[in-house]
This record gives sequence, C-alpha cells and structure tokens, in this order.
Amino acid sequence: MAKILIAYFSHAGQNYSHGGIRNLPVGNTEVVAKKLHVMLGGDLFYIDTVQKYPDGHMKKIEIAKREYEQNVRPELTARVENMDEYDTVILAFPNWWTTMPMAVFTFLESYDFSGKTICPLITHGGSGFSGSLRDIARLCPNAKMTEGLAINGDNAATCDKDLEKWAKKIGLK
Repeated sequence: MAKILIAYFSHAGQNYSHGGIRNLPVGNTEVVAKKLHVMLGGDLFYIDTVQKYPDGHMKKIEIAKREYEQNVRPELTARVENMDEYDTVILAFPNWWTTMPMAVFTFLESYDFSGKTICPLITHGGSGFSGSLRDIARLCPNAKMTEGLAINGDNAATCDKDLEKWAKKIGLK
C-alpha cells in the first residue's frame, strides 16, 4: 500500500462564495483535505507561508496577482522532513490567478518528486484547473500525475461522494 501525503494550501477569511464575499472560518481546500484524510488516512501537511495573507478578499487577491505576475516564491514555514517515504502526494490547493498559489510552486520546487505519484485536487470559484496541471507537470517532470479533481468551493462541505469516486478512480481506495 502506498504511503500517502496530503499536502494542501488553503486560506480562511474572506473568500468569494455563493456569488459574494463571505467569511470562511476554515478555507475550502482545508475542508476538502481533511475529508480526504479521514477517508484515506495518510499524513496531512499544511503548506503555510511565513508572510501571512490578509483576511480581506480584495487585499489577498491583489497580493496573489502581484506574486503571480512577478513569479514570486513565498517562503514556507515548514518542510516535509521525510518526503522520500511517500509514494503518493495528494496536492490540494485553490485556483489563484489561473494556476496554483505561488506557495504551492515553492512547495513543489523544494523536493524531488521523481517516481512519486501526484494527485492534484483544486478548489475554485468557477475556473477549474486553469493552467495548474500544466504547471505541475512542468515543475515535476519525473513524477506521475493522476487525473485531477476540481471542486467548486461552494461544494467543499458536501463533496464526499465526489472525493470517494475520485479516490477509487485513481486507485487510492
């Protein structure tokens, strides 16, 4: 049985949800990552940045846009010390500016994913994966990437059946 790491980036606070700005006490991607953890086991790793993003939605997306345009690699607060022990990495993140948050780029560039399986899972507000699958493939050319799962953030709390179906389809269950 493959050893699974569920690595996720998520942001609580103000988010675009149900057609407006709402305050989320827990980010959508964290909700989904923790559902997967209960379902599949494995280890959870929160991709967290040293420089915190503001809770305010508009300020957060301004920073996300600037990071994307300037190809910034935010410093992370921690590393997975035993990455070589994992065969499978479920990589969960929101869609920020047509791809992954730049912190996820930092995460992917911090390790050698050769021979590992990456299972991409995105939460979004309507734009799906955009360019994130292409970016994962470019950053981790020697990893195998499974079919991804895109979950609209509005459905994060009720996506259990979608997660179950996806986990079975990609061979994790």
